[in-house]
Amino acid sequence: MTPPRRTAVTRLKLSAFRSYPALDLDCGEASVALVGANGAGKTNILEAVSLLAPGRGLRRAAHAELARAPGDGAWAVAADVTGAAGSARLGTGVEGGGSEAGRRCRIDGASVGSAGAFSEHLRLVWLTPDLDGLFRGSAGDRRRFLDRLVTAADPEHAARASGLERALRSRNRLLEDVRADARWLDAVEREVAELGVAVAAARAETVGRLSGLIAETADPASPFPAALIALDGVLEADLARDPASAVEDRYRERLGRARPRDRAAGRTLEGAHLSDLLVRHGPKDMPAEKCSTGEQKALLVGLVLAHARLVARLDGWAPVVLLDEVAAHLDPSRREALFSALEALSAQVWMTGADPAGFAEIGGRARLFAVADGAARPVS
Repeated sequence: MTPPRRTAVTRLKLSAFRSYPALDLDCGEASVALVGANGAGKTNILEAVSLLAPGRGLRRAAHAELARAPGDGAWAVAADVTGAAGSARLGTGVEGGGSEAGRRCRIDGASVGSAGAFSEHLRLVWLTPDLDGLFRGSAGDRRRFLDRLVTAADPEHAARASGLERALRSRNRLLEDVRADARWLDAVEREVAELGVAVAAARAETVGRLSGLIAETADPASPFPAALIALDGVLEADLARDPASAVEDRYRERLGRARPRDRAAGRTLEGAHLSDLLVRHGPKDMPAEKCSTGEQKALLVGLVLAHARLVARLDGWAPVVLLDEVAAHLDPSRREALFSALEALSAQVWMTGADPAGFAEIGGRARLFAVADGAARPVS
């Protein structure tokens, strides 16, 4: 099989972003290791890169939180990238001066509708400490994780998922008003059904593809165990049996009948917004939430690696991988296995860590930068 080609962020420029008044990081196509004390601003750099993907970035922060303080609320991220569509300059940010305009996105200086347009040039996969409790956390956390996996393979998914959230909020508001016109509810329930089934179908397709790839590439000797994954949801179960059009019609009818129940509950009690991602430790056939902390970490790393392979297989270009403080929590053999797997994928990796020794296994395969005082300086 032909190895995937390399996508890379070759230069990153920040303006009034988080802890950086200005930053110009010229890294070429090499992987990047950011080293510095806790609180130095390493994760801020990864977050800036993550904004070059659909969605709200790896911290899901509001626009105002991204601006350097004190300031006028403006911030900007720009990156030179190489990938499937050649070389391009991607930019995003918010204007200051009290402007109420939202985040703006540009490609080679031309405005585009959203960060979804960046997916033609760049795909991103990331793993952060916030995900360490994923398997023991809420279903909502796992849905957000799953939707990010889906969006990396299908950039339109982010817009569908956001549209579903808006439609559900509209339905809930209408249900609160007992005088609301039933025709308005009919219209919004039609939208909820259409988007809900589309979101569920996209999730099911990605989970099916990822499950197949994991089974195909499982290595019993790997320190990252293969995961068994499945979806738990009413719409997903219906889609496994019936065409999407039939599932959508039935769901819309159920929403209509459930108005009294949902009005009493103050929310919509059935739909893709309540689905869950089920994960099991494959070799042990054990639910992930019952595994040890170390096993969960290894399982999560393996799942993210498999997802990166899937993205690369789908379009022939390896995604850029963001790893925040991951190496520090792995023993040397697992770090070496992780770096080797990413190198085999031809992926550019952006990593953070407090101790340079955590990157010893990567050798000369990455450029090292020391992060401190709002700057990132190359280390030979």
